[in-house]
This record gives sequence, structure tokens and C-alpha cells, in this order.
Amino acid sequence: MGSRRRGRELALQMLYAMDMNPSEQPSPRQMLDDSRLDFDAVDFAEELAKGVAENRSIIDQKIHDKSKNWAVSRMARVDLNILRMATYELLFREDIPKVVTINEAIEVAKKFGTEDSPAFINGILDEIAAGVSEKK
Repeated sequence: MGSRRRGRELALQMLYAMDMNPSEQPSPRQMLDDSRLDFDAVDFAEELAKGVAENRSIIDQKIHDKSKNWAVSRMARVDLNILRMATYELLFREDIPKVVTINEAIEVAKKFGTEDSPAFINGILDEIAAGVSEKK
């Protein structure tokens, strides 16, 4: 598994932990034992989690606008945090192509979500990506 995929998985775990206990701010270093520490993955996870946290209201509004018949408050927390992370990448990360963001979100959803998560996430991210200009 590549460093960025591992970073996305760590960021998802961080975002989920923050959702469940807002008073604690977990570090990806706390989620890995030292024998498996991948500094590139940890750095990427921290960038994603920080970016989502700093832009959460914009991100949640975009998800709300594009999720037909689904209130953000009713979404499964894992799915919502995968959507937040991928929406952050789509809106704020010029260095990650849209197709990579969507594919990575689907793969993370297959690992951490339910059977329905990949299709649900793909549908919303396709809608969001349609409104984002092509990246360099």
C-alpha cells in the first residue's frame, strides 16, 4: 500500500475520532506503532485532517448541496468523513487529480465502510467533481 493511501486511512481515523470526541485531537503518530511509522503517510494524513478541519463548513455545505435526499447529519460517520476528506482534495488540493481522489475514496470506503458505501460515496463525489475545474 502506498504512503498516500495509508495517509488517507490515517486521516479517516483521525477525522472519525474527532467526530466522536471533539475535545480530543488525535495524532496519526498515536495510531501507528513505531515499528510501522511511515513519515510520508503521517505527514499526508496530518495535511488532510487539518485541511478538512479548517474548511469543514465549506466542505459540509458542498456535500449537503450534492447529496440528494440525504442530510449530512444522517450520514454514517465513516462515509461522511471519507466524503469530507475527498471533497477537501477536490476543492483545495491542486496536486491531486480528480479521478485519483474519487478512486482513492472508493477504495478506502471498501475497506472501512459498508457494502453500500462505495456506490454512495462515488455518486456524491461525481456530483462534486463535476463542478470543479480540471486540475494541473
